[in-house]
Amino acid sequence: MNTQRHVRNFDRNRLFRNSIPMMISIPILLLFAMPLTTFAEPNVEPQSAKMEIVGHRGASENAPENTISAFKLGFAEGADGCELDFRTTKDGKLVIGHDDNTKRCAGLDKPIVEQTFDELRALEVGRWGKWKGKGFTEKMPTLEEALATVPAGRKIFLHCYSPKADVAKLKKPLAASGLKPEQVVFISFEIDACKEFKKLFPNYKAYWLASYKKKSEDRPPTVAELIRRAKTAGVEGIDLESKFPIDKAFVEKVHRAGLEMHVWTVDDEAVARKLMQAGVDSITTNRPGRLRDSLNRTQ
Repeated sequence: MNTQRHVRNFDRNRLFRNSIPMMISIPILLLFAMPLTTFAEPNVEPQSAKMEIVGHRGASENAPENTISAFKLGFAEGADGCELDFRTTKDGKLVIGHDDNTKRCAGLDKPIVEQTFDELRALEVGRWGKWKGKGFTEKMPTLEEALATVPAGRKIFLHCYSPKADVAKLKKPLAASGLKPEQVVFISFEIDACKEFKKLFPNYKAYWLASYKKKSEDRPPTVAELIRRAKTAGVEGIDLESKFPIDKAFVEKVHRAGLEMHVWTVDDEAVARKLMQAGVDSITTNRPGRLRDSLNRTQ
């Protein structure tokens, strides 16, 4: 009986001693098996695997800007998204147009806000400038019509020129569009408009637009100032004019702050390639198809 107990104790002690090296080696092996990203610098946002290309007012190099033809062509050329400008008519409807009047695109020097929807709809907006004689026949689109051009998996960027109070008018067309929140991005130069959009549409993204310099005496904002204002507005990203001194260090500062980094308007292939290498999240361009082809050739 005592002999059996001694044998059992001996076996347990030997098993314990033999298991010690294994107990030590397993955690060491697991440590070296961990991916290196586990030890990456904290709070650093990963750079985008792919820089998105956004059509500026659609594919506006090859079709009249802010028209249904321009949006459809932009997506056909492979744009990840299209940007549009919306304004409010005299009778409170949302239409698509960049300028505050219809002189440049329709030949009538009258503010959009002073025209009813029916009056604006009677204008031709596809035969001005270089588009004369090119076969385009376009009416000023409604926001609903523009939203309907967005394919599955693509995006639409809504540039707000309407007053802050008109942001609420987006509710009905966005709900009726069937687009997912991740397909719609609100952009504006006006901080108050961005704040209002985020208050009304917390599940949608908003980016604050910033120009490099508005007047000759203005000092362009620093990256720290841009980040601070964007954080104050509660937006997800900043969308900067391409004149800013944007390099990899600039983009990394924005990403570390938890913000996305977007750039407008870029038509030069070399500039687009430089921004892609710097890690920006998207560029907006008048020629989405041409830039897409160029960047794909150099990757």
